Amino acid sequence: MAKKKMQPASSAVSRLPEMVHLPAAERYALGRAQRQQTPRAAHAEWNPPSGRDPLALLAASNVGRTPSLVPVRHARMAASPFAFYRGAPAVMAYDLAQTPASGIVAQLCGDCHISNFGLFGSPERNLVFDLNDFDETLPGPFEWDVKRTVASIVVAARNAGLANKYARAAVALAMQVYRTKMAEFATSGYLGVWYSYTTADALLQMADKRQRKAVQGQLARVQTKDRLRAFNKLTEVVDGERRIIHDPPLLYRLDKREADIRTWLTELMTTYHAGLEESRKRLLARYRLVDVAHKVVGVGSVGTRCFITYWEGVDEGDPLFLQVKQANASLLEPYLGASEYAQPGQRVVTGQRLMQATNDIFLGYARSGEHDYFVRQLYDMKASADLAQITPGYLARYAALCGAVLARAHARTGDPAQIAGYLGKGDRFDMALVEFAVRYADQNDADYALFKEAIADGRIEAAAKENDKVKA
Repeated sequence: MAKKKMQPASSAVSRLPEMVHLPAAERYALGRAQRQQTPRAAHAEWNPPSGRDPLALLAASNVGRTPSLVPVRHARMAASPFAFYRGAPAVMAYDLAQTPASGIVAQLCGDCHISNFGLFGSPERNLVFDLNDFDETLPGPFEWDVKRTVASIVVAARNAGLANKYARAAVALAMQVYRTKMAEFATSGYLGVWYSYTTADALLQMADKRQRKAVQGQLARVQTKDRLRAFNKLTEVVDGERRIIHDPPLLYRLDKREADIRTWLTELMTTYHAGLEESRKRLLARYRLVDVAHKVVGVGSVGTRCFITYWEGVDEGDPLFLQVKQANASLLEPYLGASEYAQPGQRVVTGQRLMQATNDIFLGYARSGEHDYFVRQLYDMKASADLAQITPGYLARYAALCGAVLARAHARTGDPAQIAGYLGKGDRFDMALVEFAVRYADQNDADYALFKEAIADGRIEAAAKENDKVKA
């Protein structure tokens, strides 16, 4: 039987389908019928197509980045196969487009690996656990997020020195939880799905008795990772004035008195301010912009323009830090079609609001000069799991938690009944994804070896630092 594969998109536009207003049982049957076109077992497949060139795909993903920072990006990716995986979503986007497609669409995170799940503070100042990176978000086949997540579990397990049997068990449990949670959401009211969220207590409940005290301490430390900590870490007093620390090459303070920086900031904040909800506009108006700096962040994001802005409210004891991050076209767009949003920042912000259970109150988007951006708070009680030395048991429980959160995100934006119908009640899809995850982790190991070889023979430049001034 022929199995559907995604074809490269030309002039197509990627958008979420209209909701089918039928009883849940009928929508479940629609999802089940999709198995006739794309059997669940087909998702175990991974066969690299002829002519596949991961180094060329990586080079293409560097276009538009600040050239002097590309070697920094390469150096960070070279640290391990897991770091390479995190920095190479462009390679997997190409690869996913070669795999069988279910035909059931949801909003995709687009770069859904287990380090892109984590903790952050809700507007109510509670710690919640959710997806936290949406640079590549776009509507597409729900299983693309699932496949990138499960492959990352295997890559992370190997990175921690765990045997394949533990990685397989973690993937199987993550898939079981994803499937059972989707079945629950399929019979829930839409508002019930929308209001559901996962608190940090879930991480505490995952820990065994010997670990709970340590986890409690970790969660307490996360709650202190806020704007006041950022104030102490990122600012200093120079000539009687509070400003962001100048620590090149990774933190480069910009002089906002310069004409080009003033123009950039004025355009940026004007468009950002215009897109905020009225109450947020009034809140932000109480703060005064004090300073701005360029900051190198992450692995995959290195080389894109990312800035931090420092604001003061009542006094220095009332700081606000907003991260301004460049938004480009999603890496998924060549395969799924262009975003329906002309402004990439709007694409990112809309995708985040759709998929996350709760959002940063200052989340917004802007444009200045040739570049588009999205804006969010920095250091808002954000943290992710340390996966370098994870135990088999904790990996399985953590993977299961990620599976539950991903199911909720997909149920908010796709049709949970159709997805549940496609997945079914048995573990056929689960086992297919276990096989895919291991096969794709093998592919990632091979790509990483090729990448390291290219660095060693000089075809790819990797450097730990750079010294050029980065302009807005």
